[in-house]
Amino acid sequence: MKPVLILISFFNIFSSFSFLSAEQNRPNILWLVVEDQSKHYGFNGEKLVHTPVLDGLAANGVRFTNASVTAPVCSTARSALITGMFQTSIGAHHHRSGRGDAKIQKPDHIKLIPELFKEAGYYTCLGSSGHAAGTIRGKQKNRFGKSDYNFEWDSKVFDSAEWSGRNKEQPFFAKICLSGGKARSQARASKGIPHVDASKVVLPPYYPRHPVVLEDWAAYLDTFSLMDFQVGQIVDRLKKEGEFENTVILFITDHGVSHARGKQFCYDEGMMIPFFVHAPNRVKGGTVRKEPVLHIDLAATSLYFAGIDIPKYMEARTLFGPNAVKRKFAVSARDRCDETYDRIRAVRTLSYKYIRNGYPDRPHLQPCAYKDNKDTYIAIRDWGEKGKLSDLQQNLLLSPKRAKEELYDLKKDPWELTNLAGESKHSKALQKMRKTLDQWIIETKDRGQGVESMKMYDSDMQLYLDGLAKRGRGDRLAEIKANIALMKKWWKEGK
Repeated sequence: MKPVLILISFFNIFSSFSFLSAEQNRPNILWLVVEDQSKHYGFNGEKLVHTPVLDGLAANGVRFTNASVTAPVCSTARSALITGMFQTSIGAHHHRSGRGDAKIQKPDHIKLIPELFKEAGYYTCLGSSGHAAGTIRGKQKNRFGKSDYNFEWDSKVFDSAEWSGRNKEQPFFAKICLSGGKARSQARASKGIPHVDASKVVLPPYYPRHPVVLEDWAAYLDTFSLMDFQVGQIVDRLKKEGEFENTVILFITDHGVSHARGKQFCYDEGMMIPFFVHAPNRVKGGTVRKEPVLHIDLAATSLYFAGIDIPKYMEARTLFGPNAVKRKFAVSARDRCDETYDRIRAVRTLSYKYIRNGYPDRPHLQPCAYKDNKDTYIAIRDWGEKGKLSDLQQNLLLSPKRAKEELYDLKKDPWELTNLAGESKHSKALQKMRKTLDQWIIETKDRGQGVESMKMYDSDMQLYLDGLAKRGRGDRLAEIKANIALMKKWWKEGK
């Protein structure tokens, strides 16, 4: 063989080898998405929980201390995360919408994150903690984990519930859903974790030290220890399979704790979440970053680690690499949740929080069957009727009306107790935050500024009612029908 041909042949072999090596060395991308938990992990300073596994991962990764969700309720937050878009930009902003006869179609040009990974050769998974740990058996083994998206989508973007079926050397993308704060009863009854003494619980000042509230919060804190145990099982599997060092773990919760100022609301208890990235040999471990970030940034960041082009339309931002651009503020939006209609927008910087209430003449705790039947809500209202709440608790939780605008100095008032919107010395800050929100609404084409069509509302409510009827929940049917009638009455009144 001639020297030139030998050289060309060698070059072709070398090129092929380099390409295969690059393919084989692409990292696995693992999303751990926990439900209904605020920031109460050990790595964020909570002393009553036992979270050594997650504390270790956070300590050896990059931890973001000012992470927010774009929506403080699950289906809207998940719709945003899986597209890398604000839910308000794609029409997925109403919680549990588009599931009846009237459907929601996402814009055609927007692809789901697993679709982008699949096109790049990744094996894509949607599972639960049991799937990821390899502990699920029987019929549940092949069932996908929680999706909970508000628009129609093709389940074929996911290959399986977990990654054991992939080809040799094929990297995986996996979104794993953990029950989190919804597992209060399971966590409280678990014998494998330490338990929190309700008498030692430190509540936010806007919650009363009612025995029911204290016990619920202790059970809630127990769920953090339970999640740590479950993540430990997943990490053990990765290590056993030799995949731990080549797996980028991105850990978040879908929104804050389900409580009277948490889930469904844009206070920090609802919109602020724990967030870290553990990526051995890819990020500088032990790093703490304080700039505002959003949960949708997982989408762009994951594509960056995988070497996949980030679509130009995407509103998510990569948090690493040469194209990383730090955010100056975070926006969270709440719209209809089940039968209860609302419109709340919040802008958060490191110094201030600005909240705009679209329906200020409605109470903070509007009628909502999902929440009104929780023991904590019943307890709070009971003490309110008996005059046992403090003035602060009564005003923040049970006031019949809300301020149109709220402004909080987060450094002096981290609990968001004192509304500064009416104080002249804070007028410049108020105007700046107001302008920031106005510009964001225009730039992102916020589709939640108008009222939802009655056709869509009625479609979703009929599905909701039919589902309860099939499950024999006649006790809830009358309550929800009354709430629906009240929402329509308030609409007609302009309230």
